[in-house]
Amino acid sequence: MFEGVLPALVTPFSSDNSIDAESFRNIVNFVEEGGVSGVVVSGTTGESATLSTGEHKELINLCVDCAKVPVMAGTGSNNTVEAVELTKHAADSGADGALIISPYYIKPNNAGLIAHFKKIAESADIPIVLYNVPSRTGQDMPLEVIIELSKVENIVAVKEASGNLGKVSQILEQTVDEDFVVLSGEDGLTFPILAMGGAGVISVVANIVPEMMVKLYDAVKAGDLETARKLHFEMAPLIRELFTETNPIPVKRAVELLGLSSGAMRLPLAPLSEENSVELEKVLRRMGCIA
Repeated sequence: MFEGVLPALVTPFSSDNSIDAESFRNIVNFVEEGGVSGVVVSGTTGESATLSTGEHKELINLCVDCAKVPVMAGTGSNNTVEAVELTKHAADSGADGALIISPYYIKPNNAGLIAHFKKIAESADIPIVLYNVPSRTGQDMPLEVIIELSKVENIVAVKEASGNLGKVSQILEQTVDEDFVVLSGEDGLTFPILAMGGAGVISVVANIVPEMMVKLYDAVKAGDLETARKLHFEMAPLIRELFTETNPIPVKRAVELLGLSSGAMRLPLAPLSEENSVELEKVLRRMGCIA
């Protein structure tokens, strides 16, 4: 269902702190012109935690309306009832899939994790992608939980951002007979994850250089690891700059420098520091992203 490069879209805000629909459409058009396979809306990079439930639904609707590629909607929550509500909305809106982060802060046991995801999967007729990002949730989704959930009919993938390539290898090995894929959740590890058999990447850097990440993906799938390795190292300095501070602070500044939207953040996130902004701009100029 999901493969290739899917940018984790930023959410632009207007001067009055509302969602800037025009700039959002510009960003979607920009990444689509870069050849991406799909887009992810209202995820961590989209500052979903700062959106009201109404805004969350509004943003999903906007993305479904303007995107020409498949849309994966971030609909996770540490509140199962809210996650069910948002996932049902994504299905009703016409989204092609739902990205569900494991419950943050609460740190449920294995039985709770499995019940949480099964409840969401049963609630809506939409493909579900698990999202494992322990740096955000405080809990690394156990391998056995991922394997168990891979057997659920409409749970079709996991976005892996644990940084553990050994674990990624085990997931690929143990789900080889399932209709289930692994998506990289870390730009810097996309090359090795694809080389092991990963199906694609949900990418932050693809907001800025979508065509480069697409070329890397295409090269791996074509067996041209030399070209893929070269692109990996070409993007590496930009990837590092995009994570000097908490995502999406640097990428929103980068999108602003590209002229696609303002870099406005919602509290409690604050703008990128001047020092890191200078370094980010240097890398963007060196890569030819800005004049």
